[in-house]
Amino acid sequence: MKKLFLSIIVCMITAIAGAQNIQLHYDFGSSIYKSLDTRPKVTTTVEMFKPDRWGSTFFFVDMDYTKEGVASAYWEISRELKFWNPPYSIHVEYDGGLNYINNAYLLGATYTWNNADFTKGFTFTPMYKYIQKNSSPNNFQLTITWYLHFCKGKYSFTGFADFWRERHNDGEGNRHDYVFMTEPQFWVNLNKFDKVSDDFNLSVGTEWEITSNFALMKGWHWLPTLAMKWSF
Repeated sequence: MKKLFLSIIVCMITAIAGAQNIQLHYDFGSSIYKSLDTRPKVTTTVEMFKPDRWGSTFFFVDMDYTKEGVASAYWEISRELKFWNPPYSIHVEYDGGLNYINNAYLLGATYTWNNADFTKGFTFTPMYKYIQKNSSPNNFQLTITWYLHFCKGKYSFTGFADFWRERHNDGEGNRHDYVFMTEPQFWVNLNKFDKVSDDFNLSVGTEWEITSNFALMKGWHWLPTLAMKWSF
């Protein structure tokens, strides 16, 4: 466990050196649901997306904090591989983290669409998902991502939605076979406003984590945050 934690720390430090953005979120989940009274209130996210001639690489690292320090960590890294013209690519992904999160290995295909000026776009990725140490490790996942920049870049609406099969029990011992999660984000990009410097890359906004039967939670949950983001 300590080795895994140190590996995630190293990945996070490496990510910051070339990250496209760092986010700070204040989570209201523990205030909305009594059953989540121990849920950490502060989360940092480091994201990187880098395209190249053979596809693109994306990863993010989430770390949750309590008064005692880092409570949990999670990261995903994926690679789009293409040796031909878009819009299709081969998708390879790894998901993992602390606090009894099983390693997951995914393989699939992605369809990508962007408009001419890259102010809006989406991807759709069906995947085979192998969840290590799960009682039923062979599963599937469907993922959609999107972005929309509008009002001359002043505002951004981005996010993803995942639906996957995973046999697990919630905190009350009820069995579930399917999980849904989406995290839409809305950002106000301050450097797109008049009289704000172009290199003042701070955005303020919110993220809504909406889930069904995710982790130990039973049924639907709405977990909003207030957030700041610095883009590089």
